[in-house]
Amino acid sequence: MEYKAFLIKYGEIGVKGKNRFRFEDALVTQMHYALDPVGEFKIRKESGRIFAEALGPYDYDEAVRALSCVFGISGFCPILVEESNDPGRITEVLTDYMDRRYDDLHFTFKVMVRRADKSYPMTSMELAAFLGEKLLDAFEDLKVDVHHPDVYVTVELREKVYIYTEEIPGPGGMPIGTNGKAMLLLSGGIDSPVAGTMISKRGVRIEAVYYHAPPYTSERARQKVIDLAWLMARYTGPIHLHVVNFTDIQMAIYEKCPHDELTIIMRRYMMKIAEHFARENDCLGLVTGESIGQVASQTMQSLYCTDAATTLPVFRPCIGMDKNDIIRLAEKYGTYETSILPYEDCCTIFVARHPVTKPRLDVIVRSEKKLAGCIDELVKEAIETEELIFIR
Repeated sequence: MEYKAFLIKYGEIGVKGKNRFRFEDALVTQMHYALDPVGEFKIRKESGRIFAEALGPYDYDEAVRALSCVFGISGFCPILVEESNDPGRITEVLTDYMDRRYDDLHFTFKVMVRRADKSYPMTSMELAAFLGEKLLDAFEDLKVDVHHPDVYVTVELREKVYIYTEEIPGPGGMPIGTNGKAMLLLSGGIDSPVAGTMISKRGVRIEAVYYHAPPYTSERARQKVIDLAWLMARYTGPIHLHVVNFTDIQMAIYEKCPHDELTIIMRRYMMKIAEHFARENDCLGLVTGESIGQVASQTMQSLYCTDAATTLPVFRPCIGMDKNDIIRLAEKYGTYETSILPYEDCCTIFVARHPVTKPRLDVIVRSEKKLAGCIDELVKEAIETEELIFIR
């Protein structure tokens, strides 16, 4: 089959009342972003529907993959487009479509007709019965089942006639950009790419910050994170990735602070630097991939101490998941195979042998005072020497 257009369906957007047009416009923008590399498409809104019509040749499989990554789409249908609304012509096109679309016609069906133009000479029920009868005459193996059919044959009469029998599931959620922007602390692990993609599903546009620690982390570790951001961008849209050299800060903490508190103190300075970039770029919160109890730095006490380093809200989409839940989502979003590549990030290099699991904030703050005289300058230098990479 050669489809010239897709009918886009959405879920939550439909209950947004007078603000619905803003969500629809954001969805159209994301569809353009996803489909531009595939081919030239005209995307338009029409009475609670969004249509993407191909203006030239395109790769169908690539278009399906692209639309399957657009948050806000609950489902989409490859459709035939017919100019004439004459019942005879619709019958001819529909019969040809069924013959070419299905190799085996041993199934039940039901014809559904929707009319935007109520002046059409036949009612929806009359046209559905007419078309159903013609299909039964043309294909002896077809049977009608109006309650639980195997296939719904849908015909929509608008300015043109749209015919489809298949709905491909979309990722759901809300269109990117409808719920503000947040800064993701992105590592090379499994969790943080999942967290960033999950919060994007709720309409949040993300930027990301990655902490690089040469020579303790290799250039391959940095490239791994860039690759993860690129994989995420299929769902999240373009990402500004802030690469921060964290080596000197880590070494100062390692030399001056108790070793069982290393991870907590490092995480606190990561949060402070992330907050700087977040405020500089109009982000309303921070996002991490932490899950309660997964490691020592993710106990309730540890998270409390970490959060105290920032005044911005910290969102943790994976907070109640176990590792298998997160892995399943990483596989779904296509980041898992890259995340498990054996290139260490700066956190794993400086992990204490026996990290504190129930830190007290007053003790952590007292330990950080040992960094006075050097840490402010090191943080300033790390911020000023950031490398900004645009991921599209």
